[in-house]
Amino acid sequence: MALKVTRKCIFYTALAVIIGTAALAITLVLLLRDDEEIMKRYEFSNSDLVIQVQEQPDHRYILSLISDGIPIQRITFDHDFTDDSVLVSTDRGIRLEGNGQRIEITDIEDTDQFSFISITRKLRKGQIISDVVHTGDHVRGKEIQWYGGPEQMEQLYPVQKLRFEDYAYIPKELHSAAISERYWLNSAGVFLYVEKEVPLFIDQDEATLRLTAKKELPYYSYDEIFEFNYRIGVAKNAKEAHVKAVDKVLNQPVGIPDERMVRHPIWSTWVRYRRPISQQTVLDFASEIKERGFKNAQLDIDDFWESCYGSLVFDSISFPNVTELTEQLKEMGFRVTLWIHPFINKNCQPWYTEALSKGFLVKSHNESIGYNTKWWNSVENEASYINFNNPAAVEWFRLRLKELQEQGIDSFKFDAGEPSWAPADPDVEGSKVLSPTSLTTNYVRMCAELGPMIEIRTGWTTQDLPVFVRMIDLDTRWGMNNGLQSLIPTMLQMNLNGYPFVLPDMIGGNVYGDDILTKELFVRWLQANTFMPSMQFSKTPWDIDEESIELTRVFTQLHEDYSDYILQRMRITVTEGTPVNPPIWWLDPDDEEALKISDEYLLGEDILVAPVLTEFATTRDVYLPGGTWRDGNTNHIYEGGQWIRMYPAPINILPYFIKSTFQMR
Repeated sequence: MALKVTRKCIFYTALAVIIGTAALAITLVLLLRDDEEIMKRYEFSNSDLVIQVQEQPDHRYILSLISDGIPIQRITFDHDFTDDSVLVSTDRGIRLEGNGQRIEITDIEDTDQFSFISITRKLRKGQIISDVVHTGDHVRGKEIQWYGGPEQMEQLYPVQKLRFEDYAYIPKELHSAAISERYWLNSAGVFLYVEKEVPLFIDQDEATLRLTAKKELPYYSYDEIFEFNYRIGVAKNAKEAHVKAVDKVLNQPVGIPDERMVRHPIWSTWVRYRRPISQQTVLDFASEIKERGFKNAQLDIDDFWESCYGSLVFDSISFPNVTELTEQLKEMGFRVTLWIHPFINKNCQPWYTEALSKGFLVKSHNESIGYNTKWWNSVENEASYINFNNPAAVEWFRLRLKELQEQGIDSFKFDAGEPSWAPADPDVEGSKVLSPTSLTTNYVRMCAELGPMIEIRTGWTTQDLPVFVRMIDLDTRWGMNNGLQSLIPTMLQMNLNGYPFVLPDMIGGNVYGDDILTKELFVRWLQANTFMPSMQFSKTPWDIDEESIELTRVFTQLHEDYSDYILQRMRITVTEGTPVNPPIWWLDPDDEEALKISDEYLLGEDILVAPVLTEFATTRDVYLPGGTWRDGNTNHIYEGGQWIRMYPAPINILPYFIKSTFQMR
């Protein structure tokens, strides 16, 4: 039965639609204002959650989610529906129509623990439609905190602190946004997920997150009809909402990465040697690591080992005998990985001409752009991007990687992959509504087929892959602007977007430009990394001093000591979808202090880590959520729900705390 509301109707209530065994209570109300203008309101609910749509004086409508009589989230449909708009009841919700737009608000699922609704509409090319998520509201007098959103160079946390303007929401190199899932979660237990087919742009300020759908670049912009769809989930708190989100929209990994990459450090040539490198350089590095008694997961041969960028062939002068090199490294106890990128420079012949002639490169719809792009190892218009939407190109690329494996290469470190590296307005195979992000999805899925030792740095709806996802390069500095203080917020952001197998980048950062890696910065970075899933070195402690070597031994051993627990938490992630390194509010989602903290993190649900992240500091304040905690350094027992002020932490101390009930399984 459908009910249409017009100006002639003053009041209608108590329409019940029976759906299966559940009763969906629907109320449509027209409210008489003082100036006798009529405003329309609609409510429906199954259990404790009421979904209300109410007209505003400017003929916009606000969707309100009301729990136990308290509004917990508002979204404004920022569109002028005009005075003759109508509300029509449907079997499971409401349809709002007016001024050329139709919005379907549908109840998908409703239980005592969880409610799930969808907002859908079809738009025509040329329409620009926004919905405004109110992020600055208070609920029951409490400030609402937000999580999720895009990976950023300045990774502020909680994420309502970020600012965006007309920001195309795809993975991109700009601001290091390699992970950009359309997922936001708040401390009131509400999550929002915008469907991957939507050509989404966002604006964000201190009070609102504006979601805009429009057919403009970088999206495919040639079809006449497109959709603006998203889903909203509501649970009793942020933890339960996120667990539901993993199940409903994000997915969880199907397996875990390589165990040795968890237990022992990865060693990379990148920061220490830059480019180019040579066979002797690699052997010398391996010898230094072995002579000092450090263990390894693998040794990564980074940029620049190729004969030219894109050949996937070792330079024969710098690497005269690759098979001999890999055999020597394996005799020394190393596995060997190789840095790989998805580009071919035009001067890389005959491989560039072969790829071009076979249609293996991404081409723009814009003929003046053609196949041209630029990356950090080329000049403008002197490179092209492999078309990973083309199955034949994928196979060509994969076969050349297998030839490298035949020379003793065990696995690969894959760089780039964001669609912004491709020529603008790409003309590629596959679903047009998924362009250009499908380039990332297909690249990453090709990478993951090569086994659990690989690492990638980007993703797009690829949370199911059992591989490490690396943070974008961090700079060698202390601050929030891509320095050490960005490390924990970035890890939390990745976990809360469904990427729990986080590979932090180089300990100490990448030492770009005028950056200087001091002993203090190196050691504090090492400590912060200790309870994360993996450790990676390029600058070595023996580049600094003897104390740095000894402290590196201490904290790599501490990491190894807890590696069984890290692996246990990874397996729980596979079965239950929970983060490996959650924020500390995970233990108490109603703790207002915990909800705001950005410089502490958990390993699983039993270990809290509070590293020193400020230069020259020898103490720090530590917040412990509820429970009984044992100090990992002193064995002192603390009751949670309180701050420990001025906790002593000289350079050899990492503050960490273990639940008193913790037992390694």
